[in-house]
Amino acid sequence: MERGAMERIEAMLPETAGLPVEAPRPPLPPFSVTTAVQKVRMAEDAWNTRDPQRVALAYTEDSQWRNRAEFIAGRDAIRQFLMRKWSRELDYRLIKELWVCHGNRIAVRFAYEWHDEAGHWFRAYGNENWEFDDHGFMRRRIASINDLPIKETERKFRWPLGRRPDDHPGLSELGL
Repeated sequence: MERGAMERIEAMLPETAGLPVEAPRPPLPPFSVTTAVQKVRMAEDAWNTRDPQRVALAYTEDSQWRNRAEFIAGRDAIRQFLMRKWSRELDYRLIKELWVCHGNRIAVRFAYEWHDEAGHWFRAYGNENWEFDDHGFMRRRIASINDLPIKETERKFRWPLGRRPDDHPGLSELGL
């Protein structure tokens, strides 16, 4: 296609003319309970990879986070935060569960287990509020998290590192 024709086509595209467009990340809002549960499991699976690059791609370039008392802005800052997080939180395993959804927003509760370099284990409990853009990217994440020291024998998340197996109990089934 000649250059002039391509420029005319791009000029007709709303707000994305000339910009690289990322493929949508279904399921897309507005969320039903079914699609929200899918989105939550997809997020859990991604976080359980402990791959900062992969996880960061789920967020808008200008995504805004509050994680505990830390405020983070932008995909690159999210990637850097996750690199620091998973260098400290070793053998990280996470379970997320849908709390409620409405429109382009999802609220989840979660727990994850990890240990530090000294071998001390923790279970972190928390809630997240998520807001998505029309393309399924998270543009806002507000997380409140509390850590509880646990003994290694009190761990409940014992699957091999990576994705939680489908037959592993969720938070409600574990009484968390």
